[in-house]
Amino acid sequence: MKSLAALIAAGAPAPPPAARPRLELSGPKLAVAFESLIARSDECGGVERYVAALTQKHLAFREILGEGRAARVELAGLRRVCACMATVRRRASRYLEPDAFPALRARIAALLDGAARTDGADARIDAFCSAFPDDREHRFVRDLAAEVLHGVDPERWPLMTRWVWDAQCNTGALREIWHGDDVDYRSLDVPDRFDTFAVLREELAGWLAANGVFRDVPVYVDLLLAQVYATYVAEQGGSYLRADFSSHEDPMLHVQRMLGLDGIGRDGRTRLKVSDGSAEVIDERRPAA
Repeated sequence: MKSLAALIAAGAPAPPPAARPRLELSGPKLAVAFESLIARSDECGGVERYVAALTQKHLAFREILGEGRAARVELAGLRRVCACMATVRRRASRYLEPDAFPALRARIAALLDGAARTDGADARIDAFCSAFPDDREHRFVRDLAAEVLHGVDPERWPLMTRWVWDAQCNTGALREIWHGDDVDYRSLDVPDRFDTFAVLREELAGWLAANGVFRDVPVYVDLLLAQVYATYVAEQGGSYLRADFSSHEDPMLHVQRMLGLDGIGRDGRTRLKVSDGSAEVIDERRPAA
């Protein structure tokens, strides 16, 4: 299996062998998930459509927050970014008001400062989270940090949201592709730290390469993880991440929600729940010249 750096040019060394978590992933479960991803996306325009959508999402993150722009981002820009974070947009509304926004902007700028290096990744994320109350209502803050880092630099930072793996709750896509038939009845002794997510992406990238995927590997990894957890969501009745603005069910609906692709409408506008519970439409379209 090729290294993560070789596969996705992340520019950061993989975790040293002694520190690498051991992940027991199921090849058959991955095969079922990948086949389902391709088949379901074919019903909605093909998997390339979702690869392009995620690529554009990352481009938008970089244009809004990358290269030092986070310190100067306007409220509308940050709202647009948060609308593309499924587990963040409903809970972050109090911080997306004019009076609270400057503090959030400063915290995000600090999170991204020096993020070209992934050594000290866990300390970086912990420092960001420590600036918020440590309670259930603020568990989304870790997802916010994970989404921002990954969105701005997806080749360097793997997707580290709680739906990928949450050790405290023993839930996430990682559990759904773990090898064994009794996974539902035991806790996985795997920390939800940077090394785990880096190794997970490395192993999934290797599996995809072995199955003929050689381009846009980081995006395919995210799509595969989303498909895995979307299947779990559907089996649970679809209660998690219930649609905020759409009622039409299609085969890729949950995958779109997990990856925040439903936050941008067909008209190019972003939609976001604000503090009073209403849906605010942010028109990001530029007038014609």
